[in-house]
Amino acid sequence: MSADLQETPKAGDASLERLEQSVLGFRRLSNQLLAVIVTIGGLGFTLTCLSSYLGRDLLPIGSPSTLLFVPQGLVMGLYGIAALLLASYLWAMININLGAGSNNFDKASGMVKICRRGYFKLISAEFPLKDVKAVKVEVRDGFNPLRRLSLRVQGRRDITLTRVGQPLPLAQLEQDGAELARFLDVNLEGL
Repeated sequence: MSADLQETPKAGDASLERLEQSVLGFRRLSNQLLAVIVTIGGLGFTLTCLSSYLGRDLLPIGSPSTLLFVPQGLVMGLYGIAALLLASYLWAMININLGAGSNNFDKASGMVKICRRGYFKLISAEFPLKDVKAVKVEVRDGFNPLRRLSLRVQGRRDITLTRVGQPLPLAQLEQDGAELARFLDVNLEGL
């Protein structure tokens, strides 16, 4: 299985009765790099603003103290504050690990349990395995590509199983969908 949906093998014959997949959340390397870049940029703009206000160079490069505080220094300060607010949000989401969770399919108990980490609480959906009608693969290419694996459940909207963010490779998505449909003994839709 892919890094997005990883099967956790169980001991003995129980592995044939239970499938557990972990779902990657917001704590990815790309998000951490973005948060670092935005933080450094925000600090740079803020220090440039302070340098122009105080008349002393607080940055080792350039000479921001030569900037006029009004309007250049003030605008730099506003950019710095906006960037630091965005960086704070990104670091909070990384700390929470928004969207991380697991998909548990248990044939022995006949239940499916989908768990995801929300902003302030754990979001969980539990329903009988017999209500699962199909595994659906959705693929849309273009400017905003979509590659998603979801469950078609009776009496509910489709339940997404894959992470949000970078789309999975098409071959991996098809393989994951086929394995899950085979495990659940339901149809695979959307191909």
